[in-house]
Amino acid sequence: MTLERAQPPLAADPRAVAARALAHGRRSRGERLLNAAAIVAGLGFGATIGLAVSTESWRALSAPGGWNTAIGRIAGFVGAYLMLVMVVLMARIPSLERAVGQDRLARWHRRIGGWPIALIAAHGVFITFGYAESAQTGFLHQAWTLIDHYPDVLAASASFGLLLLVGIISVRQVRRRVRYETWWVTHLYVYLALALAFPHQIKTGAAFLGHPLTQLVWEAVWAAAAACVLVFRIGLPLWRSAYHQLRVVEVRTEAPGVVSVICRGRRLDRLQVSGGQFFRWRFIDPELWWHANPYSLSALPFPPFLRLTVRELGDQSRALARLKPGTFVMIEGPYGAFTAEQRNGDRVLLVGAGVGVTPIRALLEGLPAHVDASVIVRSSTRDELVLHDELTQLVEARSGRLFELIGPRSRVRIGSKELRKLVPDISRRDVYVCGPDGFADRFIAAVKHAGVPDSRIHREAFAF
Repeated sequence: MTLERAQPPLAADPRAVAARALAHGRRSRGERLLNAAAIVAGLGFGATIGLAVSTESWRALSAPGGWNTAIGRIAGFVGAYLMLVMVVLMARIPSLERAVGQDRLARWHRRIGGWPIALIAAHGVFITFGYAESAQTGFLHQAWTLIDHYPDVLAASASFGLLLLVGIISVRQVRRRVRYETWWVTHLYVYLALALAFPHQIKTGAAFLGHPLTQLVWEAVWAAAAACVLVFRIGLPLWRSAYHQLRVVEVRTEAPGVVSVICRGRRLDRLQVSGGQFFRWRFIDPELWWHANPYSLSALPFPPFLRLTVRELGDQSRALARLKPGTFVMIEGPYGAFTAEQRNGDRVLLVGAGVGVTPIRALLEGLPAHVDASVIVRSSTRDELVLHDELTQLVEARSGRLFELIGPRSRVRIGSKELRKLVPDISRRDVYVCGPDGFADRFIAAVKHAGVPDSRIHREAFAF
């Protein structure tokens, strides 16, 4: 189905000019926040290295094992600091989430991920070699001495073991073979690992012994990271859930293996949700209470109702179909930068595959009326089209264009050539893509080949 319309004279519409200015202002604020956060992180990194280096003296370096010990201390400081950066990146700080998007924060988190583990491992190895050389003993003997006689080294060793476990399960090849629930629970061990490691740093770190001001600064850095977790990952969701009091009122089948969960709450107008954003939902049910999963809203809030639409893929998503009315719901969010505010102009192409249509539908609903929207939906069969009637009505209401690409991948090609035929002005549009990773990767490659710059391509990924 294709619904065509002529291009409107957008530049002459004062509302369009005002909306563009508002969106630009929000992007500018987001860029300033991101730059400020990067500066703070960089200054902290430099200060950490400076702190570690300042405690070393030429006399200490010249002593037996001095260089190994110094390298080990610096590696430990930097590794610990990078662990704190990783924790803050995933602390769900609302302003940072909205400016950057959780998918980008997660990518940065993953890129940093291997370095703290490698540096902390280097810390243990070099410190042990340095102490062994100083004591004129073997590496293994010295390692046992450290564990058995030095304060909190045993706890720190257990901490490293937990970090190593988290690192292994985060490797892409391993991650694909474990359930989301297992991956999620395992990552909670990071907080335990940090709690076990901290006393060891304060009690045995040469930079802190006899340096109360240095110790105070380091404790403040750790306290700030802990506060981010306690406030934004625990406190804010608890307060928001108690304030809005969401409960399930209906579970509705939308397509084979796809259900919508409709929740009712109070004062939902104060959530400040944009179309395309998502929440982490925790349903207080015997099967589901123990962790939260990220699901997009499939419609803008219509007080007193919220709706999410989910495909049955894992244990939790299958259990959603069995939810009973009255089930209490806790929420974290809203999160994500997959919103109309991120666009660079007044022409957009919205692309959804499978259940990826759900944030596309909410995003389309929230677009200003003057925005020229083309929509592409992709599925293997017509029965698998999600929220098709609603999407059609929204497109028709704004005189937009809807393209349905239905059939197996071998028959339905979506290359740059096909995209230019469907959307001739694609290079001048913002492109929003949501769907399975394989589809999204191929589509974005085709979009780039069709001339769309990276700054106009928007994607939200939930598979952290």
